[in-house]
Amino acid sequence: MTTHPSPTRLMLVTPPVEDADAMAFRLMQAMAGGDVAAILLRLAPGDDRSRIERVKRLAGPVQANNVALVVEDTPLVAARGGADGVHLTGGPAAIAEARSSLKSERIIGAGGLRARHDAMDVGEAGVDYVLFGEPRPDGSVPPLPAVIERAGWWAEIFETPCVAYAPDAAAIEPLVETGAEFVALGAWAFDEGQDVRALVEAANAAMSACAARKTAR
Repeated sequence: MTTHPSPTRLMLVTPPVEDADAMAFRLMQAMAGGDVAAILLRLAPGDDRSRIERVKRLAGPVQANNVALVVEDTPLVAARGGADGVHLTGGPAAIAEARSSLKSERIIGAGGLRARHDAMDVGEAGVDYVLFGEPRPDGSVPPLPAVIERAGWWAEIFETPCVAYAPDAAAIEPLVETGAEFVALGAWAFDEGQDVRALVEAANAAMSACAARKTAR
């Protein structure tokens, strides 16, 4: 995980993946666009075996590019699929259970944080990052100003790295300005017709420019 004043890095959040081969192709396109720190893999419903197989199919090409693969699922699916970590939305109890089964071998991240105290609770539980601003279960996203405020508050006070979710390309620069260590591009980055390689390239350029401005201040 990076520290200031290093440039903010990218996390890519996939749509729910059913066809791992198709997503592997899209991820290779994305990673060809420049630096990506991590992929947060979301899986379409299925039994444990099918979900583990999808993780296995994607872990190889992602990790071969020195990119961490974090899976939004159970610790079992993440670990058996060979992922680098698990992303949880169940609060401190889920994190404690995951830490017990995964020990310190894998990343544990937390999302679904609706209030400041939720974030502080999971931070105290020992997560490796917190994610602010991702879509709610109904598909809506929090207002960007609220995400900017929350990410800025966290980045200023806490050591645990912060990921700020960008609902579109225009949100990248204002989120970088918060001091968040990572900016996440969501499922929209993988929409049909979206040039994900060019998007990653442009996002990295924007983050580098922002870091240069901060250094010059």
